[in-house]
Amino acid sequence: MHSMCLLIAAVGLGLERPDVEFQVFQFPADQIPRIDGDSVDWAIVPDSYAIGMEQLRETVTGIGDKHDAKNLDVSVKVGWVKGLNQLYFLYEAQDDYWDFARGDLHNDIFEVVIDGDLSGGPLIRQMHPNEKLRDKLDTHFLFHGVHAQNYHIFTPAEGKDWTMVWGAQPWIKDLPYANAAYKYNFKHGESGKLVLEFFVTPFDYAPPDKSRALPSKLLEDKVIGMSWAVLDYDDEKAERYAGFWNLSHKTTMYGDASDLVAFRLMPIEKHLRKPVEADWSFQIVSQTDRVVAFRDRSYGKITSWRWDFGDDTTSSERHPTHRYEDPGEFIVTLYVEGPEGKARRAKIWDVTLP
Repeated sequence: MHSMCLLIAAVGLGLERPDVEFQVFQFPADQIPRIDGDSVDWAIVPDSYAIGMEQLRETVTGIGDKHDAKNLDVSVKVGWVKGLNQLYFLYEAQDDYWDFARGDLHNDIFEVVIDGDLSGGPLIRQMHPNEKLRDKLDTHFLFHGVHAQNYHIFTPAEGKDWTMVWGAQPWIKDLPYANAAYKYNFKHGESGKLVLEFFVTPFDYAPPDKSRALPSKLLEDKVIGMSWAVLDYDDEKAERYAGFWNLSHKTTMYGDASDLVAFRLMPIEKHLRKPVEADWSFQIVSQTDRVVAFRDRSYGKITSWRWDFGDDTTSSERHPTHRYEDPGEFIVTLYVEGPEGKARRAKIWDVTLP
């Protein structure tokens, strides 16, 4: 089963397949998947998030769009965690011939391209808008993979890094920006199932100097551009893959972010949350006058709010602004209630005023 819905808002985003939108599952903060090649952490992800071969199209070799599950069958799930600018992947594939003996790019590959801010446009130097710059290595360092990133992930990788970052920023494939783990029991040339689990950090700006990099900010309900292709080799001696199955349905997805498809960062599934959860944030409007603006961020059907500001004053407003008369370290508590229950959230000394 695949996760796909009508995408009315994305028609103007400049992405391929504007009539569809795929979903990125939000993991609760206490159930972040461990990168160990074991899919057990993904059991909480509904099957509706899985993207299978029926969504891929072969666009290079001319073998036809009707895939043979006995030859190759692939399923991908993508997840995220609120507060972490990382995308998590579970890649499960059954192949009748796993090709990974060589030390070069001839390898079964899961190629992923991510555009975290929908900046769009070419991302590899060979597609630079200025044709005169395409063959210059300076263009590689100034342009290639800077605003959107391409990962050639080897499935599996033996005797080489788990992925080739096709760009000027190979540092993005290592911790703390990425990590990967495999589970399989076949040898080169054999058939079998492979489980690949990994995470990557998408970047709005990823130059060779990582101190200047700007990670993409992942937020609930945000749409990002992404696509992948499965490069299936079936002959160690062949110089070309036997299949290029891609989600975009456009071959140039590998180097042009405008040819990616829409993925929406989803909220946590309701069955994974309590009916009512209290939460809030604050901002000091004036430290001199000790004025603080509070904002309710509770979850659920809330009908009443009660704030205890920690200075013997309270408020029943949802988003109150409060002026403290005296300096101090305050324990602020929000009590919320609704037809499905009640909850509280206290923050100890977060609000400290001179």
